[in-house]
Amino acid sequence: MSKGFLVVISGPSGCGKGTICKELLKQNDNLIFSVSATTRKPRIGEVDGKNYFFIDDKKFDDMVKNGEFLEHAYVHSNRYGTPKKFVLDNIERGKIVLLEIDVQGALQVKRVYPEGVFIFLLPPSMEELKNRIVKRGTETKEDIDLRLKNALEELKFVDEYDYLVINDKVDNAVKKIEAIISAEQLKVKRHKDILKKINIQEG
Repeated sequence: MSKGFLVVISGPSGCGKGTICKELLKQNDNLIFSVSATTRKPRIGEVDGKNYFFIDDKKFDDMVKNGEFLEHAYVHSNRYGTPKKFVLDNIERGKIVLLEIDVQGALQVKRVYPEGVFIFLLPPSMEELKNRIVKRGTETKEDIDLRLKNALEELKFVDEYDYLVINDKVDNAVKKIEAIISAEQLKVKRHKDILKKINIQEG
Protein backbone atom coordinates (compact mmCIF):
# COMPACT_ATOMS: atom_id res chain seq x y z
CA MET A 1 0.00 0.00 0.00
CA SER A 2 1.38 3.40 -0.98
CA LYS A 3 1.54 6.17 1.56
CA GLY A 4 -1.06 8.86 1.48
CA PHE A 5 -0.26 12.54 1.50
CA LEU A 6 -1.36 15.86 2.94
CA VAL A 7 -3.32 18.36 0.82
CA VAL A 8 -3.29 21.87 2.31
CA ILE A 9 -6.04 24.22 1.08
CA SER A 10 -5.33 27.77 2.14
CA GLY A 11 -6.13 31.37 1.29
CA PRO A 12 -7.60 34.56 2.74
CA SER A 13 -10.60 34.49 5.06
CA GLY A 14 -13.76 34.52 2.94
CA CYS A 15 -12.20 32.89 -0.15
CA GLY A 16 -14.45 29.84 0.26
CA LYS A 17 -12.09 27.29 1.83
CA GLY A 18 -14.82 25.74 3.96
CA THR A 19 -17.33 25.39 1.12
CA ILE A 20 -14.74 23.89 -1.25
CA CYS A 21 -13.54 21.38 1.35
CA LYS A 22 -17.11 20.28 2.14
CA GLU A 23 -17.75 19.58 -1.55
CA LEU A 24 -14.44 17.74 -1.95
CA LEU A 25 -15.21 15.52 1.04
CA LYS A 26 -18.77 14.90 -0.16
CA GLN A 27 -17.61 13.79 -3.61
CA ASN A 28 -14.41 11.90 -2.72
CA ASP A 29 -14.46 8.99 -0.29
CA ASN A 30 -10.67 8.74 -0.29
CA LEU A 31 -10.28 12.12 1.45
CA ILE A 32 -10.16 12.59 5.23
CA PHE A 33 -10.69 15.99 6.85
CA SER A 34 -8.05 17.14 9.31
CA VAL A 35 -9.86 18.68 12.28
CA SER A 36 -8.00 21.65 13.79
CA ALA A 37 -8.00 22.73 17.42
CA THR A 38 -8.94 26.32 18.30
CA THR A 39 -9.47 28.54 21.32
CA ARG A 40 -12.22 30.55 19.60
CA LYS A 41 -15.87 30.05 20.47
CA PRO A 42 -17.99 27.85 18.16
CA ARG A 43 -20.06 29.61 15.51
CA ILE A 44 -23.74 28.67 15.19
CA GLY A 45 -24.01 25.14 13.83
CA GLU A 46 -20.38 24.16 14.45
CA VAL A 47 -19.80 20.84 16.23
CA ASP A 48 -16.87 20.05 18.53
CA GLY A 49 -14.70 17.29 17.06
CA LYS A 50 -16.19 17.72 13.59
CA ASN A 51 -15.58 21.34 12.59
CA TYR A 52 -12.91 22.01 15.22
CA PHE A 53 -11.69 20.75 18.56
CA PHE A 54 -12.76 23.66 20.77
CA ILE A 55 -10.27 23.90 23.65
CA ASP A 56 -9.21 26.50 26.23
CA ASP A 57 -5.87 28.31 26.42
CA LYS A 58 -4.43 26.00 29.07
CA LYS A 59 -5.09 22.87 26.99
CA PHE A 60 -3.64 24.63 23.95
CA ASP A 61 -0.50 25.56 25.90
CA ASP A 62 -0.08 21.95 27.04
CA MET A 63 -0.33 20.66 23.47
CA VAL A 64 2.24 23.19 22.26
CA LYS A 65 4.59 22.26 25.08
CA ASN A 66 4.25 18.54 24.27
CA GLY A 67 4.88 19.08 20.54
CA GLU A 68 1.43 17.79 19.59
CA PHE A 69 0.79 20.28 16.77
CA LEU A 70 1.95 20.10 13.17
CA GLU A 71 1.48 23.86 13.26
CA HIS A 72 -0.15 26.44 15.47
CA ALA A 73 -0.94 30.09 14.89
CA TYR A 74 -2.55 33.19 16.36
CA VAL A 75 -5.18 34.49 13.92
CA HIS A 76 -7.89 37.15 14.37
CA SER A 77 -7.41 37.20 18.19
CA ASN A 78 -7.70 33.39 18.52
CA ARG A 79 -5.32 30.41 18.44
CA TYR A 80 -5.48 27.51 15.99
CA GLY A 81 -3.46 24.31 15.71
CA THR A 82 -3.31 21.12 13.65
CA PRO A 83 -2.98 17.95 15.79
CA LYS A 84 0.06 16.11 14.40
CA LYS A 85 -0.81 12.52 15.27
CA PHE A 86 -4.10 12.44 13.36
CA VAL A 87 -2.49 13.70 10.14
CA LEU A 88 0.61 11.51 10.17
CA ASP A 89 -1.22 8.33 11.23
CA ASN A 90 -3.68 8.63 8.34
CA ILE A 91 -0.92 9.36 5.81
CA GLU A 92 0.80 6.15 6.91
CA ARG A 93 -2.48 4.29 6.34
CA GLY A 94 -2.53 5.50 2.74
CA LYS A 95 -5.18 8.20 3.24
CA ILE A 96 -5.24 11.62 1.61
CA VAL A 97 -5.64 14.13 4.45
CA LEU A 98 -7.34 17.43 3.60
CA LEU A 99 -6.26 20.38 5.73
CA GLU A 100 -8.20 23.66 5.51
CA ILE A 101 -6.09 26.38 7.06
CA ASP A 102 -5.19 30.07 7.04
CA VAL A 103 -2.06 31.30 5.25
CA GLN A 104 -0.02 31.78 8.42
CA GLY A 105 -0.63 28.16 9.45
CA ALA A 106 0.03 26.77 5.96
CA LEU A 107 3.47 28.37 5.86
CA GLN A 108 4.31 26.77 9.20
CA VAL A 109 3.20 23.36 7.90
CA LYS A 110 5.38 23.81 4.83
CA ARG A 111 8.45 24.49 6.97
CA VAL A 112 8.05 21.32 9.04
CA TYR A 113 6.32 19.11 6.43
CA PRO A 114 7.38 20.34 2.95
CA GLU A 115 6.20 17.14 1.22
CA GLY A 116 2.59 18.30 1.55
CA VAL A 117 0.64 19.56 -1.49
CA PHE A 118 -0.07 23.27 -1.02
CA ILE A 119 -3.02 24.90 -2.84
CA PHE A 120 -3.79 28.64 -2.62
CA LEU A 121 -7.48 29.47 -3.08
CA LEU A 122 -8.40 32.93 -4.31
CA PRO A 123 -11.70 34.79 -4.79
CA PRO A 124 -12.33 36.32 -8.25
CA SER A 125 -11.77 39.82 -6.79
CA MET A 126 -11.27 41.67 -3.50
CA GLU A 127 -14.80 43.10 -3.85
CA GLU A 128 -16.19 39.58 -4.04
CA LEU A 129 -14.10 38.64 -0.99
CA LYS A 130 -15.68 41.50 0.99
CA ASN A 131 -19.17 40.47 -0.16
CA ARG A 132 -18.63 36.89 1.00
CA ILE A 133 -17.43 37.97 4.45
CA VAL A 134 -20.36 40.41 4.86
CA LYS A 135 -22.89 37.75 3.78
CA ARG A 136 -21.79 35.48 6.63
CA GLY A 137 -23.46 37.86 9.04
CA THR A 138 -21.13 36.70 11.81
CA GLU A 139 -18.55 39.51 11.66
CA THR A 140 -18.59 43.06 13.01
CA LYS A 141 -17.44 45.96 10.80
CA GLU A 142 -14.12 45.95 12.66
CA ASP A 143 -13.72 42.20 12.00
CA ILE A 144 -14.47 42.70 8.29
CA ASP A 145 -11.93 45.51 7.98
CA LEU A 146 -9.30 43.42 9.77
CA ARG A 147 -9.91 40.38 7.56
CA LEU A 148 -9.65 42.45 4.37
CA LYS A 149 -6.42 44.05 5.57
CA ASN A 150 -5.02 40.61 6.42
CA ALA A 151 -6.14 39.24 3.04
CA LEU A 152 -4.06 41.83 1.18
CA GLU A 153 -1.00 40.81 3.22
CA GLU A 154 -1.66 37.09 2.69
CA LEU A 155 -1.76 37.47 -1.11
CA LYS A 156 1.96 38.27 -0.99
CA PHE A 157 2.72 34.66 -0.01
CA VAL A 158 1.13 32.98 -3.04
CA ASP A 159 4.59 32.10 -4.43
CA GLU A 160 5.10 29.74 -1.47
CA TYR A 161 2.39 27.41 -2.81
CA ASP A 162 2.44 24.61 -5.39
CA TYR A 163 -0.90 25.45 -7.04
CA LEU A 164 -3.27 28.41 -7.43
CA VAL A 165 -7.04 27.93 -7.84
CA ILE A 166 -9.48 30.83 -8.35
CA ASN A 167 -12.82 30.11 -6.67
CA ASP A 168 -15.12 31.73 -9.22
CA LYS A 169 -17.67 28.90 -9.13
CA VAL A 170 -17.56 26.13 -6.53
CA ASP A 171 -17.95 23.29 -9.05
CA ASN A 172 -15.10 24.59 -11.20
CA ALA A 173 -12.78 25.03 -8.23
CA VAL A 174 -13.58 21.54 -6.91
CA LYS A 175 -12.83 19.96 -10.32
CA LYS A 176 -9.49 21.75 -10.51
CA ILE A 177 -8.49 20.55 -7.04
CA GLU A 178 -9.59 16.99 -7.85
CA ALA A 179 -7.35 17.15 -10.94
CA ILE A 180 -4.44 18.28 -8.78
CA ILE A 181 -5.02 15.40 -6.33
CA SER A 182 -5.24 12.87 -9.20
CA ALA A 183 -1.96 14.13 -10.66
CA GLU A 184 -0.27 13.99 -7.26
CA GLN A 185 -1.41 10.38 -6.79
CA LEU A 186 0.38 9.45 -10.02
CA LYS A 187 3.72 11.02 -9.09
CA VAL A 188 6.57 8.52 -9.32
CA LYS A 189 7.83 9.41 -5.84
CA ARG A 190 4.61 8.01 -4.37
CA HIS A 191 5.15 4.64 -6.07
CA LYS A 192 8.68 3.60 -5.15
CA ASP A 193 7.87 -0.12 -5.29
CA ILE A 194 5.77 -0.09 -8.45
CA LEU A 195 8.14 -2.33 -10.42
CA LYS A 196 8.01 -5.02 -7.73
CA LYS A 197 4.21 -4.86 -7.64
CA ILE A 198 3.81 -5.54 -11.35
CA ASN A 199 6.60 -8.14 -11.36
CA ILE A 200 8.75 -6.55 -14.03
CA GLN A 201 11.60 -8.90 -14.94
CA GLU A 202 14.70 -8.20 -16.91
CA GLY A 203 15.02 -9.74 -20.36
